[in-house]
Amino acid sequence: MTETNHIKLTSLSSKGGCGCKIGPADLAQVLRDLPPAAPNPNLLVGLDTSDDAGVYRLTDELAMVQTVDFFTPIVDDPYSFGQVAAANAISDIYAMGGTPLTALNIVAFPISTLDKQILTDILRGAGDKLKEAGVTLVGGHSIDDKEPKFGLAVTGTVHPDKVRTNAGAKPGDKLLLTKPIGVGISTTAIKRDLLTEEEIERVTQVMATLNKTASEIMAPYNVHACTDVTGFGLLGHASEMAKGSRTGLTVYHDQVPMLPRVRELAETGAVPGGTKNNFAHLQGDVTFPEAMDQIDQWILCDAVTSGGLLIAVAGEEADDLLANLQKAGVQAAIIGEVTEENPGHISVV
Repeated sequence: MTETNHIKLTSLSSKGGCGCKIGPADLAQVLRDLPPAAPNPNLLVGLDTSDDAGVYRLTDELAMVQTVDFFTPIVDDPYSFGQVAAANAISDIYAMGGTPLTALNIVAFPISTLDKQILTDILRGAGDKLKEAGVTLVGGHSIDDKEPKFGLAVTGTVHPDKVRTNAGAKPGDKLLLTKPIGVGISTTAIKRDLLTEEEIERVTQVMATLNKTASEIMAPYNVHACTDVTGFGLLGHASEMAKGSRTGLTVYHDQVPMLPRVRELAETGAVPGGTKNNFAHLQGDVTFPEAMDQIDQWILCDAVTSGGLLIAVAGEEADDLLANLQKAGVQAAIIGEVTEENPGHISVV
């Protein structure tokens, strides 16, 4: 924690982290009347499947991967906020199977009312995370704003034949998740002073962990689809995979890794609005067991910030991939499978 930790950053905005995202239903309504982008044969991944990043082919052996992500404070410590925001933005490149190379800072900050050292610490945290990822900061842009916001635009590269999209899952694939869920509920609990310092450190560490190791380990496997789990929650991003791949998904509820005390915190009311919006948007797209109550359904839809990778890998390779991920310290688990039945639909069992 930095010397500016007496400022409770999460109190400066009504929402935090990826919970700030415009909800999927509202976003769909905004986008539906826009004309489609002009076709371009070099655009390998665009807007069609709600993927994590855009991919543009430069040559037969090189494509550019581009993404951008920013949000209001998700934790109170400025340095940690910078770290989480950077890890979250870089994650989209890893989800596409790419290598991140450069980044641009995106800063909105009330420069006349908050200590400038807070912004210095945010940028320092992000800079240290970029160094860990091997990413070069090349510039950025800042504005004076009432609510602090921070994020990055990140550019990477990938071979055009090795792009991992969210739309290639195949029946028989197993689903692996590389980080626990429950981040949105846990960080809402931070705003309400419901977590211990140890619990805050744990959820912060989960969010600040790069998906670099998981991305590198999955590279040689037959990964047919991949996405990172962020603001639309586990089931929201899984739904995008199911629809984009035109397959069904089965999620094993009792196999999904979760942060400690998530259900207990949710029962106190620490369920963010973004999580409830995610749940509402998925009505008709997900079938839950009759015995599963509202709390457990919300948890599976919880708005995550800087979550793990959701990987659809060939079924016969899943156990080996899982073993290698866990050996490397990744908190991975097999949480489901891809089916031919009920394309575009998720069954929770």
